[in-house]
Amino acid sequence: MRYEALCLATALLAVPMADTASAQVAKAAQKEAKKVSMVDKAIGKYTKVTGVSGSLNSVGSDTLNNLMTLWAESYQKIYPNVKIQIEGKGSSTAPPALIEGTSQLGPMSRQMKSKEEDKFEKAFGYKPTKIPVAIDALAVFVHKDNPIEKLTLQQVDAMFSKGRKGGLAKAITNWGGAGLSGQWASKPIRLYGRNSASGTYSYFKKQALFKGDYLNTVKEQPGSSAVVSSIASDPFAIGYSGIGYKTSGVKTVPLAKMAGERYYSTDPKDVYSGKYPLARFLYIYVNKAPGKDLDPLTQQYLRFILSREGQTIVEKDGYLPLTKRIQVQSLKKLGL
Repeated sequence: MRYEALCLATALLAVPMADTASAQVAKAAQKEAKKVSMVDKAIGKYTKVTGVSGSLNSVGSDTLNNLMTLWAESYQKIYPNVKIQIEGKGSSTAPPALIEGTSQLGPMSRQMKSKEEDKFEKAFGYKPTKIPVAIDALAVFVHKDNPIEKLTLQQVDAMFSKGRKGGLAKAITNWGGAGLSGQWASKPIRLYGRNSASGTYSYFKKQALFKGDYLNTVKEQPGSSAVVSSIASDPFAIGYSGIGYKTSGVKTVPLAKMAGERYYSTDPKDVYSGKYPLARFLYIYVNKAPGKDLDPLTQQYLRFILSREGQTIVEKDGYLPLTKRIQVQSLKKLGL
C-alpha cells in the first residue's frame, strides 16, 4: 500500500524566559499550541442538512471502536435525534452483520477476505463498498523501560511464529536473542496479541509473520486496549496494536522489513510515505447497491467522518487523517 508524502512543518515561537518551573510549563504549553495539525486543509468542513434521523448500527473492528464512538458522539451533537449503537468485537464480525442486515456500518482494520466478499456478493449480487476512513501505523509495542531500539520483521516473526517464514534459523525466546545485553540478555520474551476474530491479528499474521502461524504461547487479549495495558505492566513483554492505543507505559519499536534495510518508525512522515512496514488503512464497509444512494442517515454519517471535523477526530485519537486525494476517492465511492 502506498501513501502520499506529506511535508510536516513545525514553528516554535522563541520567547526569552527565566529557566524556572513556571517558564518551562509556559514553554511546553506554547509548543503544544503551535503544533501543526496533519489534517489536510483542502478537506472541507461538514455542512448540516435536513431530514436526517433514525438509528445506525455499527458492528466490527475493535481497533476502530474508540474512533467510531468519538465520531458518533460528535455526530449526535449535530443531529440529536439520531441513535448510534456500536459493537467492536473484531473485524471478522463486520461481514456477517452487513450480510444479515443487522448493521449499516462494518468497520474493519483489514480488507475483507475473498471468501467474505464472495458471501456478500452471493447474498446481494454485488460487492460491498470499502471506504478508507483513517490511516494506522500498526505498532510493535514494548514496555517503556525496555532498551530495545529497533527490530526487523524477521526478528518479530522469530518471536511470534511457529515456522519462522521470515527466514531466521532460530526462534528468539529471550531479549538477548533480539540484541540486548547485560541483565536483559537472559530475560524471557513474553508475547501479547489479539484473538483470531481481530483484523489486526490477521494483518499482523500476514505482514509480520509472513503468513505463518502464531505460537501457542502468545497471550491473546480481547481488545487492543488490553494488549497495551498488559505490555505496560510487564517489563519483558512485546505485542502489537493500532497506534491509537499507545499510552505512556509503552513505547513503539522502529522496524525494518529485512536485515540490512533501513528502520522506520511510526512517525507520520514514515507512515505517509509508505516506508513504515506496517502502515495500513482503516475501513468502513457499507452495503451500497450500484447506481443507488445510501440512505440519508448512513450517507451523512460517512460524509461527516470524511469531513475536516471527522478527520480532526482521527488525529486526536492518535491515528493519521486521510489526505485530500484519498478523501475525494472515498466520497466518489459513495456517490458524493
